[in-house]
Amino acid sequence: MTDFLISINDIVWGVPLIILILFCGISLTIKLRGIQVTQLGQALKYMLKNEHGGVGEISSFAALCTALSATIGTGNIIGVASAIAAGGPGALFWMEVAAFFGMATKYAEGFLAIKYREIKKDNRVLGGPFYYIEKGMGVKFKWLAKCFAIFGALAGLLGIGTITQINGITSAAQNFFDPQQAGVVFHIGETAITTTTIVVGLVVTVCAALVIIGGIKRISTIAAVVVPFMAIVYLVMGIFVIAFNIDLIPSALSAIVVGAFNPQAVMGGVIGVTIKTAIQKGVARGIFSNEAGLGSAPIAAAAASTKDPVRQGLVTMTGTFIDTIIICTITGLAIVMTGAWLPELGLEGAEITMYAFSEALPFSSTVSSFLLMSCLIFFAFTTILGWDYYAEKCIEYLTDGNTKVVQCYRWLYIAMIFIGPYITVAAVWTIADIFNGLMAIPNTIALIALSKIVASETNSYIAKAKNKKSLHP
Repeated sequence: MTDFLISINDIVWGVPLIILILFCGISLTIKLRGIQVTQLGQALKYMLKNEHGGVGEISSFAALCTALSATIGTGNIIGVASAIAAGGPGALFWMEVAAFFGMATKYAEGFLAIKYREIKKDNRVLGGPFYYIEKGMGVKFKWLAKCFAIFGALAGLLGIGTITQINGITSAAQNFFDPQQAGVVFHIGETAITTTTIVVGLVVTVCAALVIIGGIKRISTIAAVVVPFMAIVYLVMGIFVIAFNIDLIPSALSAIVVGAFNPQAVMGGVIGVTIKTAIQKGVARGIFSNEAGLGSAPIAAAAASTKDPVRQGLVTMTGTFIDTIIICTITGLAIVMTGAWLPELGLEGAEITMYAFSEALPFSSTVSSFLLMSCLIFFAFTTILGWDYYAEKCIEYLTDGNTKVVQCYRWLYIAMIFIGPYITVAAVWTIADIFNGLMAIPNTIALIALSKIVASETNSYIAKAKNKKSLHP
């Protein structure tokens, strides 16, 4: 089954999809005149300052935190490690390249989410790729919108939303509390299931259920507190990693750049690692982490209390900057500097990142491992919450708002969280990659098709804002 899934993943994440996603980001960057550079400062200001008089269910900051709760997760800690382990240090380079152009993609997603959203009589807000595909591209493309919604619901249920996250949480807890696997209760194949895995899995499932049942407002409330706090904790840890290993930075950067174009020079002749592998793993894991091009973030952005598509687009764009340019870079540097990715160490997933931080931080390995485990658990937990919201909106679109079907899906989602720890890691990440790729296809097509509208309205808005500022400095 694992071999079959890998073959499907290689098809989905083949050269055509990678080219499509990068083309979308590069094209939008050109049409928007480098908005991720020229407007980044303004975007960060908007991120912290809510708009007055806007229409929506939650504040722009809460919408961003909800989106970040879904993006800052195992992809930042385990995904980066998996990418570097499979594609070498060069994978981090391609992850950053994809993220840079992905910021323009993310802007367009946030812009279109507000422009084409629907506000119901009870003030519920519905929006996302399925709406800007149907309303922006036309009713004849409704089939494409439905494809996205189907892939989104399945991604939440079988991949990025449940199994990968709970698997990451239980693996991290297992590696910290019972690394020798002394408390084995039973085996599933070659995988040992310990008391730690069972207990942590149950606790997370119950906590997630209690929040999920409360809907978007409860999810956004939790996310607005947990996400900024844990991001700051992780950022401080990253600063310590770099500060106490500053002498290793040049060699790490060299390995990343050289590995991007000549992996064998860094990997020591490891068979199967090519430039294609480095690009594929870097782009795929980067998108898994920041979700630029996936179409998930605009579902949360649509709920923002705003009437300005440009403003929300800029706020949405900051998500990729925080997620990949800052957090993934910290993780990747720590892994490359310490050599935690080297095949001879025999580490995988969370073990790689835990080893890197325990080696790089000036604390005891126990303290370092505990801090990283805590970050991973909270990041992954909030991702579970954010993706439930995304997936429910997909189901809502597919069923024309049938609340009974949405409720059934919600309980099925919780059930998948419960069984997630007992599914093998390799299969989990492969399934997640497949559904991510399938989501990206209809969304990216829509972004390219609507790019002229995005560029025209955005550039006009920015020009007016500059003219107004020059008249009233």
